[in-house]
Amino acid sequence: MTEFAVWAPNPRIVRLDVDGTMHEMTRSDDGWWRAEVTCPDDARYGFVLDDDPKVLPDPRSPRQPDGVHERSQLWQPAPGAWTDAGWAGKSIAGAVIYELHTGTFTPEGTFDSAIEKLDYLVDLGVDFVELMPVNAFSGTHGWGYDGVLWYAVHEPYGGPDGLVRLIDACHARGLGVLIDAVFNHLGPSGNYLPRFGPYFSAGENPWGSSINLSDADADEVRTYIIECALRWMRDFHADGLRLDAVHALMDNTAIHILEELSAETDTLAEQLGRPLSLIAESDLNDPRLITPRDRGGYGLTAQWDDDIHHAIHTAVSGERQGYYADFGSLQTLATTLKNGYFHAGTYSSFRHRRHGRPLDTTTIPATRLLAYTLTHDQVGNRAVGDRPSQRLTFGQLAVKAALALGSPYTAMLFMGEEWGSSSPFQFFSSHPEPELARATAEGRKAEFAEHGWDADEIPDPQDPATFQRSKLNWDEVGEGEHGRLHAIYRRLIALRKTEPDLADPWLDHMRIEFDEAQRWIVMQRGALSIACNLGAEAVKIPVTGEVVLAWDEPGTESGMTVLGGHSFAILRTVNPLSTD
Repeated sequence: MTEFAVWAPNPRIVRLDVDGTMHEMTRSDDGWWRAEVTCPDDARYGFVLDDDPKVLPDPRSPRQPDGVHERSQLWQPAPGAWTDAGWAGKSIAGAVIYELHTGTFTPEGTFDSAIEKLDYLVDLGVDFVELMPVNAFSGTHGWGYDGVLWYAVHEPYGGPDGLVRLIDACHARGLGVLIDAVFNHLGPSGNYLPRFGPYFSAGENPWGSSINLSDADADEVRTYIIECALRWMRDFHADGLRLDAVHALMDNTAIHILEELSAETDTLAEQLGRPLSLIAESDLNDPRLITPRDRGGYGLTAQWDDDIHHAIHTAVSGERQGYYADFGSLQTLATTLKNGYFHAGTYSSFRHRRHGRPLDTTTIPATRLLAYTLTHDQVGNRAVGDRPSQRLTFGQLAVKAALALGSPYTAMLFMGEEWGSSSPFQFFSSHPEPELARATAEGRKAEFAEHGWDADEIPDPQDPATFQRSKLNWDEVGEGEHGRLHAIYRRLIALRKTEPDLADPWLDHMRIEFDEAQRWIVMQRGALSIACNLGAEAVKIPVTGEVVLAWDEPGTESGMTVLGGHSFAILRTVNPLSTD
């Protein structure tokens, strides 16, 4: 006998359809409906609510073989599918994380084809693979942030069995796996949750109705989220989650859902005997997210740090539009690298208000923040999805890499960054509903037309060519300057693991000097100095030493290092910078 259960306080009657046969369900006072049925282990099932004959998928569906609008299917991994019993896990502190989108990482766009690239990632030196959302969403391809069945795995990628194979293969190679989880909103196609219960509140966030985290009946909704998060780590052996846009989780209860999830994750980690990580994407610059729970924080492992991205990108590229307006100077870059946040209770011209709160760098290590020069957001949310590699020199890309990978922060790369991929990463979707498809395309064009873009230049998200253009071109990896940049990334990542000074997580131990006019900056970390020339002309920098790694071989003159334009050098320092 198999027990089927669904939380559905809204309908008067709930019936269970198993392989086309209808069964009555019994309701308990807490709004749960249950029925026990004898059926095959791979039975397809769904629920019929009140008088509507449509069979709806299970909100906790383990598999959706025919898409998010159809019946669910029972699923368990095949016996012997897991071979990672010896996997002890690993900490993300100071690690290098590799963010990838399954559908565009390889030509085939599947979990199994991604397995074929894992040895490449091991050779590159990364520690973790971070998968953009793999939950079930409508259509064949998309970014994944419009998921509607959070417990199920997107079938075109390979479904749950394919995800098991990928994670098991990662662990066999010593790679940890993080999964991007979206708990702040649901997609527009296939979202049947409101039919079942009060999953949404009266509030709104940028993507629609807010999830009900603190209104009536919120306890079951919170449990729905927490059980889903734990499922990825327990049932799929993931080593942690990246939590999408946590600032959009509207929760006014005394124990924020992030704190509750953090505590539950720590409990699961203790049960499993391996570390589990929660990484927040947050727009708040709020240290409470990464402050331990016993000190009044939420106890998350780490958070994305967009200030670091903005400071590096603008200083190197010269861009200043939109939220880049407050960034661009070397002073801003130095302040951000030294303090973790740039906006820390300071005025943000983009927001027209004060923003953020200072980070206590004496108690919170830098490894709780992620440094990166690229993410799916920072490419895909641009009007045409263009990468920095399509505008900057390879030397400028190398300088950005040296600043991020040479910093004390936990590092993250976005797929293809390491060789300066020429492929864009554009916004793409495949909504099967004509009206939704048209609205998505027209909305994208209108959004950027308001900012001065020619609407005809904006790629149509629904055009299959937009998706195809976004796939990586692996033939570039060893070619010319692409190959040279790739080699630099490998060396930079290796240095993080072989040089003790680069493993020091305390920002107070790092010294920074810069020259705004000459466009050079030096991060001194113990005996190592990461010297970068962000300008196009050669400069003399008042630090010398043995060259450990460089983009262009530096010279020396009068006790100073001469760096060519758009280049960097890591020096084992003879004359360290003076103390701050």
